[in-house]
Amino acid sequence: MPPGGKERWSDIPNGHELYNVGHLYEAAIAYYEATGKRRLLDVALKNANLICATFGPGQRTDPPGHQQIEIGLARLYRVTGEEKYLRQAKFFLDARGRREGRAHLYGEYSQDHKPVVEQEEAVGHAVRAAYMYTGMADVAALTGAPAYVQAIRRIWDDVVNRKLYVTGGLGAAGGHEGFGAEYFLPNRTAYCETCASVASAMWNHRMFLWTGESRFMDLVEQVLYNAFLSGISMAGESFFYPNRLESFRGERRQPWFACACCPANIVRFVPSIPGYAYANTADTVFVNLFIGSEAKLDLGGTAVLIRQRTRYPWDGRIQLTLQPASAKEFTLKVRLPAWLGDRPVPGTLYAYLGAQPDAASTIGAVTLNGQAFPGGTAVDGYLTLQRPWKAGDTVELELPMPVRRVVASERVEANRGRVAVQRGPLVYCAEGLDQPDPRVQYLRLPDTAALAAQARPELLGGVTVVRGQAGLVARERDGGKQSEPLQDLTLIPYYAQAHRERTPMTVWLAREFERARALPAPTLAYTSQVKASRGTDLEALNDQLSANSSDDHTNPFFHWWPRRANQEWVEYHFPQPARVFAVEVYWLDDRGGCRLPKGWRLLARVGGEWVAVSNPSGYGVVGDRFNVCNFDPVETVALRLEVDMPERAAAGIHEWVVRGETLNGARPD
Repeated sequence: MPPGGKERWSDIPNGHELYNVGHLYEAAIAYYEATGKRRLLDVALKNANLICATFGPGQRTDPPGHQQIEIGLARLYRVTGEEKYLRQAKFFLDARGRREGRAHLYGEYSQDHKPVVEQEEAVGHAVRAAYMYTGMADVAALTGAPAYVQAIRRIWDDVVNRKLYVTGGLGAAGGHEGFGAEYFLPNRTAYCETCASVASAMWNHRMFLWTGESRFMDLVEQVLYNAFLSGISMAGESFFYPNRLESFRGERRQPWFACACCPANIVRFVPSIPGYAYANTADTVFVNLFIGSEAKLDLGGTAVLIRQRTRYPWDGRIQLTLQPASAKEFTLKVRLPAWLGDRPVPGTLYAYLGAQPDAASTIGAVTLNGQAFPGGTAVDGYLTLQRPWKAGDTVELELPMPVRRVVASERVEANRGRVAVQRGPLVYCAEGLDQPDPRVQYLRLPDTAALAAQARPELLGGVTVVRGQAGLVARERDGGKQSEPLQDLTLIPYYAQAHRERTPMTVWLAREFERARALPAPTLAYTSQVKASRGTDLEALNDQLSANSSDDHTNPFFHWWPRRANQEWVEYHFPQPARVFAVEVYWLDDRGGCRLPKGWRLLARVGGEWVAVSNPSGYGVVGDRFNVCNFDPVETVALRLEVDMPERAAAGIHEWVVRGETLNGARPD
């Protein structure tokens, strides 16, 4: 059966028919605008006319399960002037959250839980949501509907103040590829789908075009250089679907995905980037992105060629040469990025550590044709230059790019006591292979450690790295922690991660000792060789990173998925014989594919055979805590934990602790 159902329109909630034709409309318009040829545009219009004749008042009233057609319809309206396409886009939006003529609503996952004009927060699947918000911004701009204006601003405020990653990424919850609860922004399990980054850039660009406010382009830039750019390799041949902010083992981009939306979306988005760099009205030119380029704009009938020269984002020097066809007075507005001020992105989630000057006071000298130009003023996030311009006029400015530490709101539990590093628009990360010790998740970067930028033309195609010093934090045998001596630290741009050998990576480093992860102590479990009947992340069993709950995904865990309704096992093989007397097991229960086991038992390797331990105190299968099993001391070289899988699910373990002592008298646990 086709994904859309046996017949046309038979599975609108789950199928992608309307989503796909929305992309068709955009492709047709792009082809028409680039070539002047209507072949594909005529196909798109024929389809759009079918949609208008099928869905609407008195006809089908079910909106698409996956939004996108709304964007395409709004663009068709702009190209053709046919208002029925704009009305159809608004109809699909207005139909969401309304029961009239429908059997049921799709729910929060598809933003169909309440009418769009009543929605106050970003929920559900992040890509669907951001496409919908883009469509809402289009409708708000083209119709001026007050309810749309208010709703889309409310939702944007929710995202930037509660649900945005420092990279600009959207989507904290992998289970539904979408938004989580307020301030829930885990790093190791961050989803930040590449498609969501594309959709976010589209949404924020629409918000700028509608309002002229620089803060929306600030967010476009943060997404562009970080969350989005991470999604494609520098060779352009492999891709990330999710873009994590931390990996204990390292990630690998893939050449393709069975769900192939991200590679295709990158192909769509990259050629559109020039259209984000500039904008204009009849009397104003906006320079929004700093990219070496040329653009020809029409200002009230006067052609203006603008040429930009810059090495941004490696330095902040920007040269703009204007070539109006004839002398003309107009306003040049050059965006002053949010990162010049006291925070890297709009909103209240992130701020720079320490006092920062106002953005306007940090601009370097501004010159016109080589002479100081005192006439510019900073207005609403733009350096604003108004004067009569003639061919060859050249404006130069320099945006300073010091290395800055970023801290998150205390309400973001995952980043409490931690720090990220940003320089200009680039967020940085630590990869293990650049450090003396690769275990970057255990590093602490003290506030007093100096950080400096260093150009590395030979590294990763030519990057500027950040150098400093940080120290590992180690766990002591008694459970305490201690700081180890500082070592050299090298940070690379986040987008450049995962281009070399597989290695641990993190964006957020501990700054407070109390919040630092500690290297595992040399316990009996940690020094053991781990074996299992099958499964992934064996090292998670003894990494001494405790879970906050059985459903906690913020630290690694071991599981037997997809093996279900079976018996599985995992073993510790000790480095030398030991006398053991207790184990503690913290079970995984993700409320989905892995649930608490039906039961388990413990066996010791004695005389070359596996023997059940004597007098066990019980084999608990309680979630959200360690299940303790005491037993008669046994001298052994290995322990086996046999697990009975739950019905119709697999099982897993966050941590398996062994209590005992080696026979030479040392007590590692």
